[in-house]
Amino acid sequence: MRIIDFHTHAFPDALAEQTVPKLCARAKVTAELDGKVSSLLAEMDRLGIEAAVVLTIATKASQFESILSWCTSVASSRLIPFASVHPEDPEAVENIDQIYKAGLKGVKLHPYYQSFVFNDPRMFPLYERIEERGLVLLAHTGFDLGYPHERIADPPKIMEVAQAFPELKLVTTHIGAWQDWDSVEKYLLGKPVYMGISYAFPFIGKERARRFLRSHPPEYILFGSDSPWGSQEKTLEELFAFNLGEELNQRICHQNAVRLLELS
Repeated sequence: MRIIDFHTHAFPDALAEQTVPKLCARAKVTAELDGKVSSLLAEMDRLGIEAAVVLTIATKASQFESILSWCTSVASSRLIPFASVHPEDPEAVENIDQIYKAGLKGVKLHPYYQSFVFNDPRMFPLYERIEERGLVLLAHTGFDLGYPHERIADPPKIMEVAQAFPELKLVTTHIGAWQDWDSVEKYLLGKPVYMGISYAFPFIGKERARRFLRSHPPEYILFGSDSPWGSQEKTLEELFAFNLGEELNQRICHQNAVRLLELS
């Protein structure tokens, strides 16, 4: 089966050596990989994963240029990096144009790391420009391991944005909203909103996960591991153990990503 991992992280080598242990300590988790590009590629080779979306995050406005430069340096047929802008950057909207002109496919935002509320009207010009440029917006949604649980990216807020920007290629993470799956079931399940499956199965429970994957539109589900925090191998094993059938597995693991990323 052909596989594209729609949710991975990697860093420049020196930064990985500092950042991964720090984030692990904050969230009280153990990483599966060391966060380096070479390690991600080696794991992809071992598992036969043909490509991966690599997500970055700008925790300061000043990081945009270095993130964009790194993204363009690692982009290849195997690695599809998404750049990031900081909402407090006065040039955030214009930076979306730079991401588009650089030939990248998408943008990553994280409400907790970047201190914003998902449906804040101040975010709307940013969403509008991402929509206009046809870029994918992958956002952390739900709660976060490293922060107190605050409703800054919950399903009602996600739906408000999705309805306000119907052409926005919005990808939610962690089966809609991490650790907020009652709200996912009420507001998102069955709606035309992309859901990545990353870092969710051990928390949501097998029966509920299987029901969600059966109930959501099959063209709106994406395989993602959240590597290095999540295991690509374990996530695939857990997905295939649901016995969803070859057609749905192929949509989740490959076809939906190809269509969304407009890959040949």
